[in-house]
Amino acid sequence: MSISESPYPDNEKELLEHVAAGNESAFAVLFEQHRDRIYSVAYQISKSGVIAEEIVQDVFLKVWLNRSRLNEIQNFKAYLYTIARNEVSGVLKNIAERYKFIVFKGGDQQLPENNNPCEALIVKEYNTLLQTAIERLPNQQKRVYNLIKGEGLRRNEVARRLELRPETVKFYLNEAVKSVRDFCSLHAGKYTGLLIFISSFIDR
Repeated sequence: MSISESPYPDNEKELLEHVAAGNESAFAVLFEQHRDRIYSVAYQISKSGVIAEEIVQDVFLKVWLNRSRLNEIQNFKAYLYTIARNEVSGVLKNIAERYKFIVFKGGDQQLPENNNPCEALIVKEYNTLLQTAIERLPNQQKRVYNLIKGEGLRRNEVARRLELRPETVKFYLNEAVKSVRDFCSLHAGKYTGLLIFISSFIDR
C-alpha cells in the first residue's frame, strides 16, 4: 500500500495508534513515511550505505517490538532519531572493539577471516585520523598512551617499565587523551561517526 492510498497518510497520531494495536498495514505505512529520513541520519553519521540500511531495519524492528509504548510518545520523529543515533553508535563501537588490535597496530595488519569488507573500509579510514593524532603526541605521552590504550597495561606496569612514578604516568595519559580527543574533534568535522568510532579507543 502506498502512502497516498493509506487511510491515514496525514494523521500520525491515528497511524501510531493503529501500529500500537498491532496493525501490520499501518506499520508498513509508518515505515514508508520515515525510512528515507532514518537512512539519511544513519548515513550522515556512519558514511556507509550498508550500515545505514542495517540501521533502518534495526530501528523499525525496535519500533515494532515496542509498539505498545507508541501512544506514550509525544514526538515520534525525535524518538526515531534517538533510536537511529544510538543504533549507529552501537554498531560503530562494536566494529571498533572487533578491530581494536588492527587500529592500534596499524591498518596493514591481517584482518579477521570473517571480516566484513564494509567494516574493513571503515576501520582503514577511521584508523588514519587516530594514528595521526597519536603520532603528534610528545614521545613520552605517546609511549604511555600506546602501552595503556594499545597493549592494555596498567598504570603501575607502565610506571615500572618506563621507570616513572605512577602519578607521572597518570598525568601523561590524561594529557595524551586530551590531545588525541581534541585533534580528532578538530579534524573529524561533520563526520560524527569518526568521533563515535575513535572515542571507543580514546575513552576506554
